[in-house]
Amino acid sequence: MKYVVGVLPPVGAQLVRYAVAALVMLAYLWRREGSVGLPRRDLMMVACLGALGYGGYQMLWSTALQSTGAGESALLVAATPVMVALIAAIVGTDALDREKVLGIAVALAGVVVVVAAGRGLELDADLVGPALTLLGDLLWAVYVALAASVLRRHSSLRMTTWAALAGTAVMVPLGAVQLRDVDLGAVPMLAWVAIAFSALLSVAVGNVVTFRAVRLLGPTRVTNYQFLSPVVAVVVGALLLSEVIVPGQIVGGAIIGAGILVARGDGRRLLVRAARSVSAG
Repeated sequence: MKYVVGVLPPVGAQLVRYAVAALVMLAYLWRREGSVGLPRRDLMMVACLGALGYGGYQMLWSTALQSTGAGESALLVAATPVMVALIAAIVGTDALDREKVLGIAVALAGVVVVVAAGRGLELDADLVGPALTLLGDLLWAVYVALAASVLRRHSSLRMTTWAALAGTAVMVPLGAVQLRDVDLGAVPMLAWVAIAFSALLSVAVGNVVTFRAVRLLGPTRVTNYQFLSPVVAVVVGALLLSEVIVPGQIVGGAIIGAGILVARGDGRRLLVRAARSVSAG
């Protein structure tokens, strides 16, 4: 998407991306479950959540991406699991215990190490981009935390489809205005491929799988895995762009993994294994 927003206006690109994803999910929902509707009491809630989590978040994040460094953006987005844990505990969709708090803190520290060891934090005097990113994080966290209650009654595919439709509708006014003067025929094929990849895999498949996991494990445990995003980015950059992985990034990745294990409740087991390894070594 960093490449795409350099070719297309940010909200216009997200409108195309989410329109494709929502239509594909709608067709698949009909084929898989035989219907596409939601009860009225849930439809309004899912529509509001989708407007925040997909419409509001994507408009803010993609706009901020134009003026925010990659490392700084990765660090700011990593605040999302912290927000999800706090909001879920407040609204009662998940419990927040000592191990989860400790795991989140450790994983967040690992993200700082990964980002600082690689591209750096790229802190800038212009706070507009970071502020938009954090506001988007908050909207997404509200969506994830509150969606857990809807997932008790409906499949992740059904909820995600309707949330994506609502998010697409929110993006239509601004996105259509941004695309009005764009010569779509001049857009490089690689940009369309990137949008298709992001729509079908990142939005459709990724979100349905994520919220299936939220239904099974709760929002806090699932969003903790978002801490792995900077690590995955480092590995993909090495494989596709021949970027060098530095030792600090490996250390940071290990810290993130340890934090996730602690948040899962595997903290004691992890410490025991570490103690045994030290004594054996």
